[in-house]
Amino acid sequence: MKRAQRAVVLQHTPTEGPERVAIALAARGIAIEVRAVYGGDAVPEDLARDEVLIVMGGPMGVGDAGSPQYPFLDAELALLRKLIGREAPVLGICLGAQLLAAAAGARVYPMTRPAPNGAREPAREVGWGPVDFVASAAEPLLAGLGRQELMLHWHGDTFDLPVGATLLASTPLCPHQAFRLGARQIALQFHCELEAESIPVWVREDAEFVRGANGPDGGARILRDTARLYATALPAWDRLLGNVVDVLTS
Repeated sequence: MKRAQRAVVLQHTPTEGPERVAIALAARGIAIEVRAVYGGDAVPEDLARDEVLIVMGGPMGVGDAGSPQYPFLDAELALLRKLIGREAPVLGICLGAQLLAAAAGARVYPMTRPAPNGAREPAREVGWGPVDFVASAAEPLLAGLGRQELMLHWHGDTFDLPVGATLLASTPLCPHQAFRLGARQIALQFHCELEAESIPVWVREDAEFVRGANGPDGGARILRDTARLYATALPAWDRLLGNVVDVLTS
């Protein structure tokens, strides 16, 4: 199998770029091409054998596929199905993870939790919180990580585990936080790619979503937690992303 030489990044919004993924790629000599699909850049119909696909997050969802507002989503799903079919290397983060799950045939849907009346109510997972790594200790993607690490969460949708996938990480609210499909197709629902300065931008630009998840002081709490926790969490973030890039480009 030919070693990957270049990564193609699909970016859905100006504020959700590859950031620390790009650092991990550059450290390994992997060239990167960012396609701003939100601005009209085309989704490729296919990738070369020495290319990796990285699909970033965004405020839209798999349920928006087919909408004229987001014409790139259908093209991304078609590309992902093609890459899954030949076991090509893919990383999906947040929305990208959901698109990878959908392309693999899994259901993607809004999260819920038990309501006080016994029914189910919508749920969002937003802010700092631990994830439990649940795969075997021999899993190369988790090398050097603890059984629990601190991540940033920012989503209201989740997905079923695709058939044949290996579950990597979980939280009580969102049992499917990360998976590996085949050898080199990886989904991360949580965020470990952000630079510290990007988090206040997200809090500001996505203020309504944050308030809906965490109440009127939710944004301020995320900012306080970021000041307190980011430097502590960063080594695990970079170790995980380094493991991911090593697997994708091997």
